[in-house]
Amino acid sequence: MRPTADRVREAWMSIIQPLIPGARVVDLFAGSGALGLEALSRGAAHCDFVEIAAKSLAAVRANVDKLGAEDAARIVRGDALKFVERLERDAYDIAFADPPYGLNLATRIAERWLAVPFAHVLGVEHGAKEHMPEGGDLRKYGDTAITFYHALRERQR
Repeated sequence: MRPTADRVREAWMSIIQPLIPGARVVDLFAGSGALGLEALSRGAAHCDFVEIAAKSLAAVRANVDKLGAEDAARIVRGDALKFVERLERDAYDIAFADPPYGLNLATRIAERWLAVPFAHVLGVEHGAKEHMPEGGDLRKYGDTAITFYHALRERQR
């Protein structure tokens, strides 16, 4: 597991902060749930945490309990790619995806979003050298990058 660095998570949140209050959020490849929990702490209405690893699921559950966010959280055990394959357009306001690096998962999530924008905004963390599909806004933080895709921008084309 490669957790999101604090400074990268803070940058991520500051970029999307105006969209968070009242938002429906999904945290794909949730890990400890830090991104989704941060969104909840900043006023998101609900977050679905999608994770397949048992240890990570236990961490998400413990962190949701610690934050007292049980009413605003749903924890889904499953493969994040299969999860997004079932989503329809606008299922969420904000989608976070922090997949393991080097497995082409960031690209596959972005490609699915480009085919069916399942959130108004998708932020995908990936290695800074990984090439992502066109149409995103790339932000680099050392060896880490986040590419943001905005549905509104896609619809205006």
